[in-house]
Amino acid sequence: MSGDVRVQNVNPQVFQATGERDVTADEEDDTVIDEIDDREVFDLIRCISDPEHPLTLEELNVVEKSSVHVSDKDNAVSVEFTPTIPHCSMATLIGLSIRVKLLRALPSRFKVDVLISPGTHASEHAVNKQLADKERVAAALENGHLLEVVNQCLAGRKSL
Repeated sequence: MSGDVRVQNVNPQVFQATGERDVTADEEDDTVIDEIDDREVFDLIRCISDPEHPLTLEELNVVEKSSVHVSDKDNAVSVEFTPTIPHCSMATLIGLSIRVKLLRALPSRFKVDVLISPGTHASEHAVNKQLADKERVAAALENGHLLEVVNQCLAGRKSL
């Protein structure tokens, strides 16, 4: 996204995005109580733009439906994501973008955990610690430039 940053993964592998899910009549009916499920949360994050490429996190296989777990009754959401390369310097920014998207979109009753998939990043534990620290996340979002970059990722792909 930013022209002055050297891209680490110049030629990432691109995957086929899943199709849109069929919306049922019950889901459109406001009188029916509809629990939040894995697919609904996946749909919220799949179109987040990668900070380095004009592709979505789903197209880069950074997020997959199988790595999203929701317990509506326990008010818990857990997302594991996989950076495209083991030393990706954008991993924290990607995780922050996922966390912010879910915090903005889900009811406040949900506890949101965003983690790097085990064994997929050289600094996995450090990044996971940063993403789990509410004070660090809040401080990061007070940084105007960083918030602008996160918002660009959340806005989705720009027309080329």
